[in-house]
Amino acid sequence: MPEIRAFRALRYNPDAVPDLARVVAPPYDVISPAQRAILAARDPRNVVAIDLPVDLPGAADPDDKYRAAARTFVAWRSDGTLSKDPRPALYVYEQAYTPPGSEVRRIQRGFFARVKLEAFGPGSGILPHERTLSAPREDRHKLMRASGANFSAVMGLYTDASAGAARLLADATAGNAIADVIDDDGVRHRLWMLPDDGPTAAAVTTLREAAGRAPITIADGHHRYETALRYRDERQLTSSHEEDPAFDYVLMLLLETGAGSLTVLPAHRVARGVADSAGLLTAAHPLFEVEPADAATLAREFGPAARAPGGAGRFGLWTRAGGAILTARRKAFGAFLPAGGDALRRLDVTLLAAALEQLTGIDRAAIASGGRVAYTKSAAEAIAWVDGAVDGADAAFLLEPTPVAEIVAVAAAGDVMPQKSTYFYPKPLTGFVINPLEW
Repeated sequence: MPEIRAFRALRYNPDAVPDLARVVAPPYDVISPAQRAILAARDPRNVVAIDLPVDLPGAADPDDKYRAAARTFVAWRSDGTLSKDPRPALYVYEQAYTPPGSEVRRIQRGFFARVKLEAFGPGSGILPHERTLSAPREDRHKLMRASGANFSAVMGLYTDASAGAARLLADATAGNAIADVIDDDGVRHRLWMLPDDGPTAAAVTTLREAAGRAPITIADGHHRYETALRYRDERQLTSSHEEDPAFDYVLMLLLETGAGSLTVLPAHRVARGVADSAGLLTAAHPLFEVEPADAATLAREFGPAARAPGGAGRFGLWTRAGGAILTARRKAFGAFLPAGGDALRRLDVTLLAAALEQLTGIDRAAIASGGRVAYTKSAAEAIAWVDGAVDGADAAFLLEPTPVAEIVAVAAAGDVMPQKSTYFYPKPLTGFVINPLEW
């Protein structure tokens, strides 16, 4: 079962950085170059300087950027920009947000902790649900090797049937937060510290036990987790006599699946270079029930205000010749589905991957290459790309969200989902807590 620990986080010192909003950022992998420039311009101490380093002008070695980030990290610890909490703690984290296109405010609570690294495989306490790519893994490894720290957290899912963890997290938020930020999307992020000794020791124990009773499913941050495994294995070669080293653990934000506050957004697919996009509506009939639909209907049915929970095999299709709502004839897909358990084979994203290959010739290899399929969280944007033939866009395939229970079921079966199957919203801010790989 997973081993969960309190830790002494590095945090921005409020005496040195009174406005935390100027120095925190989204996770590195959702920041565009333009957004990174905006964040860096807000304050030279913005966390992107160490978590998302950019190429240095005139640098002979492209890896110089990682060494420069590490030097900046050391300087911030020396000059008081970052300070280390005096006692190990769990860090309760709350996000108050409105899902895109919705008017209902939601609350998501979890806690930051160290989680002991385990290799994936049968019997592991940590379960993945997606494959990773080599380039992002290499980028994160170079940064971790240079800095010796986790800047961005992995997101992990656990289930607590007793609901005791949810009650403890709610109780913790009754006190004064040690950090309070509203981000550029209007999400309010707050943080509380629960030391593992004194009056909060029992609460820490309960939270650790609740999240560690069963395997944890990685929701987001697979590249960060696999990088931490690689780093651990490297360090073990040179630190064989160190007992319970900090590099055996990774920073994780633990979220409970039964709380009902988790929001997963779909990643709509836009196919490029489709030879006969106008014929897709006819070609779809053997695999789908086809109901003609205009662009406005599709944008409404698969947009952010839609209430469908997902998992029903229902899709939108838009081409410059028109559109339709497609409902999968599941029996027709049998021969085209990948090997794996029932949880994987019944997923909407699995059905769509099979349909893309059959209808357009775009197989998994073509998707992995990155040239034939683009992704967007906005159904309206996907439709607009097709109408404008943006970057060769010919057809938009629109999805409903993947239910959280389905993600957990796929991981529990030892399978992985197709690329871009999930987008958890909102993302945790980077810079609230940093995990130095030291005790």
